[in-house]
Amino acid sequence: MEYTVRPMEKDDWSAVVEIFYQGIQTNNATFSTSCPSYEEWDAEHIEECRLVAEFDGDVVGWTALSPYSSRECYKGVASLSIYIDMNHRGKGVGELLLKALIKESEEAGYWTLQSSIFQTNAASLRLHEKCGFRVIGYRERIAKDRFGVWRNTVMMERRITSDIAGGCDCELIKAVEREAVLV
Repeated sequence: MEYTVRPMEKDDWSAVVEIFYQGIQTNNATFSTSCPSYEEWDAEHIEECRLVAEFDGDVVGWTALSPYSSRECYKGVASLSIYIDMNHRGKGVGELLLKALIKESEEAGYWTLQSSIFQTNAASLRLHEKCGFRVIGYRERIAKDRFGVWRNTVMMERRITSDIAGGCDCELIKAVEREAVLV
């Protein structure tokens, strides 16, 4: 059997929330201290670009997007979440899901995906880098975890390389940046 990716359905919620709960328990994936209801989760995530990974008919990972901002100018920017079942980590599920999310998000018109990752979550940092994300910032002591310990996060983003989604003209920006260096 191999891993497959498909759109998330409402019936997947029990597996999705269980995997999210596992993330809470690691204390290395989220600042959340409890699991949301489906209705709460649904309201916070974009309807499109919700994916699950399956193995032998079981959901073993998921990814989804949240809006970066409600402002029209940021309509193509989203924050991503990705969680993998503890028994399937390190087996390529994250890369499979994240690559599928990137493809689907670009087709849906998103030009920037952002992720905020605990500095100590080396596996997630490597996954994002492997899938074309770059570090754009660092937040020191941004919030306390469920045990009251200050945690640092690394901000990563992935931008499209062309204007296929109606976002920025990346070639124009590169030209402007080259001009700025010459001045």
